[in-house]
Amino acid sequence: MARGKKQAELTLEERLKEALVPEEEQPYEVPGNWVWVKLCALLNEIKNGTTVKQDKNCKGYSVTRIESLQHNTINFDRLGTIIDESQIKQTDWYNEGDIALSHINSVEHVGKTALINEDMLPLVHGMNLLRLRFNKAFLPVLFQYYSQSYQYKTEIISRINMAVNQVSINQKQLGMLEIPLPPLAEQQRIVDCVASLFAKLDEAKEKAQAALDSFETRKAAVLHKAFTGELTAKWREEHGISTTSWARKRFDEVAEIKSNLVDPAQYSSFPHIAPDNIEKRTGRLLDYHTIAEDKVMSGKHRFYPGQILYSKIRPYLSKVVVVDFDGLCSADMYPITAKGDIVYLWYCMLSEDFLEQASSAGSRSVLPKINQKELSSLQVSICSLPEQQEIVRILDDLLAKEQRTKDVCIEVLSCIDLIKKSILAQAFRGKLGTNNPTEESAVELLKQCLAQK
Repeated sequence: MARGKKQAELTLEERLKEALVPEEEQPYEVPGNWVWVKLCALLNEIKNGTTVKQDKNCKGYSVTRIESLQHNTINFDRLGTIIDESQIKQTDWYNEGDIALSHINSVEHVGKTALINEDMLPLVHGMNLLRLRFNKAFLPVLFQYYSQSYQYKTEIISRINMAVNQVSINQKQLGMLEIPLPPLAEQQRIVDCVASLFAKLDEAKEKAQAALDSFETRKAAVLHKAFTGELTAKWREEHGISTTSWARKRFDEVAEIKSNLVDPAQYSSFPHIAPDNIEKRTGRLLDYHTIAEDKVMSGKHRFYPGQILYSKIRPYLSKVVVVDFDGLCSADMYPITAKGDIVYLWYCMLSEDFLEQASSAGSRSVLPKINQKELSSLQVSICSLPEQQEIVRILDDLLAKEQRTKDVCIEVLSCIDLIKKSILAQAFRGKLGTNNPTEESAVELLKQCLAQK
């Protein structure tokens, strides 16, 4: 293009050349009847939002804010409002099919989009979001899918302007974004195919999330059955044992709380366990360091293999673990020795019954804490040692299966987003099996739109 030559003075061929991405700059190969184009060639308009003063706590005309764009849609709980309609220009309103794009945000969120549908209207285009209005060469919903792809995010990041607390991408930088343009019929087929596949994945995600959310409920139910004798009803029948063997006893009748403060300087290589090293409500020990590594100075409790460590701070968090090694624990924890089966007592302490008692018994309201006297008075359900051991065996098996189910759910949830990215990568390479190579090239579609500019 000749320097200084206005767009209106360009011939159709010159405009087409300017719109197409040179072959050497194309990110990857696409089908023969597709073309790579610059985003600006597919837009009738790209516009900044209005800067009219907003108030999210008043009734008025809904207006998008930077925080209202979440999860690739508009969160209506985070819209602002404009009270005076006279401040709103006709050009400030969204139309159905517009794209709202976050162009000032963190690196993670810049470039995110939302497709405006009829149900969202009337809606005002607010500041810190760009409004993209596409011409007839490109389906807005297809761009919405493309904006969720790895390729798009990579290209956005390569163009952003860095600042101290946020990044941005301006209209010119965004307009030069490379977009794979299929024929119009193929665009619709891609949209239909991706929508169908995503719907199935979202259904799987909902089921996996529901199973994950119910994990604690299922675990609590299993523990309840264990400590009401329901899990071992058949075992007692087989062994001729009556339910009268069960009793409610004080904690200090079935366990000993060992206070054994020592000078940590004498145990520098020993493991150091604090409440933060125990996962809440699971009984799982997290990563920990030695006394020396944590630079421990104050007195700590000495503990031994086969003891339970229980956090007396915030008892509602239910931080309790069985250890199989020597070490020192925080003074905010109790080392506990069981008079019966240690694992049985540990499971008891993880139960909802014990948690509720401990949470209500704890003293102090600012930083809840259960003291030794309060812990000693809590009630636990106790049976004979052989039945305790049978309960532990059953619980180990059942809860291990539940944990495996939980792990699978977590894995499914982590994979679904990756699967979606893979689908989008295939979609925008023409590899979904929907492309018809005999259809007219997208170049002709692009020419028609350029001719109307």
